[in-house]
Parts: sequence; structure tokens; C-alpha cells
Amino acid sequence: MTLQERSLRATGNRPRRISILGSTGSIGCSTVDLLRRDPGAYEVEALTARSNVSLLAQQARELKPRLAVIADESLYDALKDALSGTNVAVAAGAAALEEAAAADADLVMAAIVGAAGLKPTLAAVARGKTVALANKECLVCAGEVMLKAVERSGATLLPVDSEHSAIFQVFDFDNVEQVERIILTASGGPFLDLDLARMKDVTPAQAVAHPNWSMGAKISVDSATMMNKGLEVIEASYLFPVPEERIEVLIHPQSVVHSLVGYADGSVLAQLGTPDMRTPIAYALAWPRRTGSPAARLDLAQVGQLTFRAPDPERFPALTVARQALKSGGAAPTVLNAANEIAVQGFLGGEIGFLDIVAVVSETLEMLPSGSVTTLEDVVAIDAAAREAARGQVARIRARH
Repeated sequence: MTLQERSLRATGNRPRRISILGSTGSIGCSTVDLLRRDPGAYEVEALTARSNVSLLAQQARELKPRLAVIADESLYDALKDALSGTNVAVAAGAAALEEAAAADADLVMAAIVGAAGLKPTLAAVARGKTVALANKECLVCAGEVMLKAVERSGATLLPVDSEHSAIFQVFDFDNVEQVERIILTASGGPFLDLDLARMKDVTPAQAVAHPNWSMGAKISVDSATMMNKGLEVIEASYLFPVPEERIEVLIHPQSVVHSLVGYADGSVLAQLGTPDMRTPIAYALAWPRRTGSPAARLDLAQVGQLTFRAPDPERFPALTVARQALKSGGAAPTVLNAANEIAVQGFLGGEIGFLDIVAVVSETLEMLPSGSVTTLEDVVAIDAAAREAARGQVARIRARH
């Protein structure tokens, strides 16, 4: 029985039960938007948020989940008060997040940003259900651990990143030997044509102003440095059976071609669409079927032209650093991810400059040994050590300024 047949048999024609981890973030809100547009097709099992009590309560009152969880334990009373008079159970804290992830849902949307999403996502995987993975850091910092958990439980991972969703939609998993390469496209972010000398003075407000996509601050900064594409190369190496040297990156400023797969006969298959995350989210929610989405329909005549170019490694060194971490293996991707999160926080907080982000990551990778990563405990320990080292780098840069 194929994964598609198993998924269809599991749900039949009844409403699909959905849990959303990180429902108040960008991906979470887009998922909620799709659910409210087709309420008869879905039942909501659980919603979680880090600290946005008001929005979580609003979503819970509308979608009526069985459980609402706030990660910040100090906000438990506030959430309970906000949901008084409803039948929604309320919980708080890390253990409650994992409980929500392990709830009896057909599909879990894993949309908690950063390494904080790792444990809840693993809890969802352990249930053996379908996990729509919108958190690339789970595979970046714990790829081997995650894949072993998937193998043990029989869970299905559906990529939600627009690039990996695009590849998933055109990748021939039954004839992997015919795949020559996969090509991740990148918009290039807001500084694609900015002189390198001027990049050192860009502000957080400029960095988060993405020209095509509406995303959270951290992901927008990653797009501006192109670290997001480096993280996506690492993620793709775990999602698809293609070695690093056959995972290419191509800058495509229009964000219409979301990624491509090249085959042995010279054919290149691509998935196209307008830059709206509701398209890959809708694909994941209804998979293996398709469902409607309010995303604007692609009008190629109006777009006029599609352009492509190779990324400039001097102006965007993050891509090279990420590839080196992937080749090094072991703890290196975990260190890369943790150091990048700290560096981006430092930039958004005005502690370091834009060009310092990649410098902090590179220096942290040089400081820490690349040991093996076989358990979740390994990941947690390496992540903590990398964050401490990266904070030291940020403090030194701040002191120099």
C-alpha cells in the first residue's frame, strides 16, 4: 500500500483532524485562514503558541480545538481567562506542547520557528501520523534523529517550505535513479543588487522587508543573508535521496518557479505559482488530494519574464558556510543552526551588523568540534554549547563597536 493510499484510507470522507503547532506565527496564521475557509473539511484537535495569548484565544474560540497550549507557563492564567466559558482545555509549558503534538490528529502542522520546534515535532512523528513540516531547523539540527524516528513510527513527512513542497510535487520517488539533480530557487531577498560595501549598514527594518513573501522577522533575515537557502540545502539532503553535490541553488527574483527536478533524459520538471504560502500549506492539508486555495492565480503573460542567475558567493557567503557544514556532517549543521539563530537575534536587537551574522556562524563552527549526533540528548547539548559560543561572539562584536 502506498503512502497516498494509506492516507486516504485513514481519513476516508470524514473531516480531517488537524493540530497546529505555532498557530499564531506566519505559517500558523495562513493555515488557520485555510481552515476557516473550508470548516466542514477539518476538525481542529490542538492549537499552540509561544506567548501570543490574545491571538491564540481568538483562534481557539473560532476553530474550537480540544486543546490550546501556551508555551510560556507564566501566561497560563491569562489564556485560561481568555477561554473561559468555552469547552477548550487549556495547558502551558514544554510538556503540554509535546502533549498537543502527540494528540490524535490525522495531520500535525509543525510550524514552531527554530530549534524550539524540535521536541514537539518529534512527539508528533512518534505518533506515526502525517507531519506537515514547516520548521526546517528540525531536519537541519537533528536530521538523522528525525529520520530514524520517522522510520520507527512509520510517520509521513510532508514538506511545507515552498521550495521543498515544489520538489515533493514533481519528484519521482518510484524511480529515484532517474533523478539527476534538484534545483532550489531563491528570490535573493531585499539586498540582491545592493553593493557589498553598503550591506554592513543595512538595518533590521530593511532586512525584514522581503520583496515577495510575507514572513516572520527571523526567516526574513535568513532570506536576506541567504542562510535560509543554505538551511534548505541541508533539509533537502534529508528529504530527498540526492547527494549534496547534486542539490543546486538558483536565484529567481520573481519567485514564480518554486523549485525544479532534473531527470536523466534531460527533462526538468518545475512547480510554479504565485508567492503565497497558502498554496504549499493547502497541498499539505489535503494531501494526497488537492483542495482550493485563495492564492492569486498565476498569470504568466502578466509576469512577462522569468529570470535566473547563479548566487554570488562573495556577497552571500552563508550558502557556502551551510554547504561546508553539511559536508562536515555530525554536529556541524546543529552548530550552524544554533549560531545563526543567536546571530540573527543579535542583529535584530541592534547588537551586531548585518555582515556580522555569517561571521558569528563561521567563528562558532570553528570553535566547536564536529562530534557525532545520534540522540535527541546529543542535539540538545550541542545546541546549548553552540548558543553559548555564539553569544560570546556577539558580545565581542558589540564590545568592539
